[in-house]
Amino acid sequence: MNTFYAMISRMKYINRWGLMNNTKTENISEHSLETAILAHALATVANTRFNENIDADKAAVVAMFHDASEIITGDMPTPVKYYNPGIRDAYKQVEKVAEDKLLSMLPEDLRAAYKPVVSNTDAEIERYVKAADKLSALIKCIEEVRMGNREFLKAKEATEKSLEQMELPALKVFVDECLPAYYLTLDELG
Repeated sequence: MNTFYAMISRMKYINRWGLMNNTKTENISEHSLETAILAHALATVANTRFNENIDADKAAVVAMFHDASEIITGDMPTPVKYYNPGIRDAYKQVEKVAEDKLLSMLPEDLRAAYKPVVSNTDAEIERYVKAADKLSALIKCIEEVRMGNREFLKAKEATEKSLEQMELPALKVFVDECLPAYYLTLDELG
C-alpha cells in the first residue's frame, strides 16, 4: 500500500514554535507552503536581477518537503536543535532516518523521483530554501510582534541577524523591497 501521501498530509498536525507563546499557531504544512513561495521568489529574483540560473520550480518543491521529516521526528525548537554540535549532528542523523522512512512509503518506482526533493543534496537549491525558511520564520515573528506578542521580539532580532549574515543578493532584494509590506494592514496592502 502506498502510504506516503497520506503521511505527508499529516504535516498539518505538527505545530511549529512549540516553546513559544503564539497568538496563532502555525503548522509545518502552512510553513512549508510559505517557504515554497518564498524560495520560488528568491530564485526568480536571482535569475531575473542577477543572471543566475537557479531552478525556481525545484527550489519551491524542495521547500514544500523541507520539513517533511518532522512528521516522524516532531518539530525540534531551534534553540535545542542548534544548542551544540553534538545535538545538531545527532538530529541530522535522525532527520535522515525519517526521510528514508518517508521514501520507503512510496512504491519502488516513484522513490527515485522523490528522493531529490525529500532528501535534497543540491547545495545551491539548499541556499535558497534555507534563506526562504529563515525568511518565513522572520515573517512569523513580524506577525506575532504586530499582534503585541513580545515573546517573539528576541526571535525576530536573532532571525534578522541570521538573514543579514546570508550572502544572497536576491534575499537582500526581497528584504528591502518586499518585507516592508508584511508590516501593513489588509487595507494598506490594497
